[in-house]
Amino acid sequence: MSPTKHNNSEGIIAMKFKLTIVAAALMFAGCDAPVSSTTAAPTASAMEPAEAAAASTENIYQAAVSDERRGEADVARDAGRKPAEVLEFFAIEPGMQVLDMFSGGGYYTELLANVVGPGGSVTAQSNTAYLSFSGEESAARYGDDRLPNTSVMMAENNELALEADSYNAVTMILAYHDIFYESEDGGWPLIDGPKLLAELYKGMKSGAVLGIVDHNAASGSSSETGGTTHRIDVDIVLRDLEAAGFVLEARSDILSNPDDDYEKSVFDPELRGKTDRFVLKYRKP
Repeated sequence: MSPTKHNNSEGIIAMKFKLTIVAAALMFAGCDAPVSSTTAAPTASAMEPAEAAAASTENIYQAAVSDERRGEADVARDAGRKPAEVLEFFAIEPGMQVLDMFSGGGYYTELLANVVGPGGSVTAQSNTAYLSFSGEESAARYGDDRLPNTSVMMAENNELALEADSYNAVTMILAYHDIFYESEDGGWPLIDGPKLLAELYKGMKSGAVLGIVDHNAASGSSSETGGTTHRIDVDIVLRDLEAAGFVLEARSDILSNPDDDYEKSVFDPELRGKTDRFVLKYRKP
């Protein structure tokens, strides 16, 4: 989301989880809603080893969503977000090192942590504005070492500094539009988009995935919609990422909604969690 009011963040920053102070940040991701269904697979004991391995890979995404430790608020958003389908489309796998940009309260961070498992790791990028906005959600998610394979990276806008060739995947969920948002009162200076993408490119390993989900704006819209309706024309994203050196591998319509009204803000009560969203899978060559 892109709020302009922020609560006191001192209690949050004092949480008992791993903080890595780095540099630069991003914006407030948009919102979504409700829960997805799945079909039960045969047990591994009833299959040949190769079949069992394939079934295990196919089921890790739904297993991540079905984890009983997830909070009720997260579960209530699943149907609108379809996280199992999204993470499978992005090809997130056990053992990966993943950077979750604009992680907000950590909805996707926890799901990513479940998928990559103890052999992988997830870095949840955040900043002061995000921590203030997410409040107790972040404290509850990361407190008491609840996600031991996860760390939080604090990086204010335009200060992100990643080690080269660090990540197998980077996700930007409902957040790309916030590169074009600006709020001095909200503690959100305008982001240098090309600089940010260059830093992400540097931090990704060769062959790494960049997965992006965001709210569609009308075709031909200017980037200003990122700060008004909190939407972005997908053609702007395609242009920016091609210029940054990323290669588009696939697009998905799993979160499309032809009944969306692009003139309305994504925070409109009638649209929240029901917007028409594009899903893009890029690779670093």
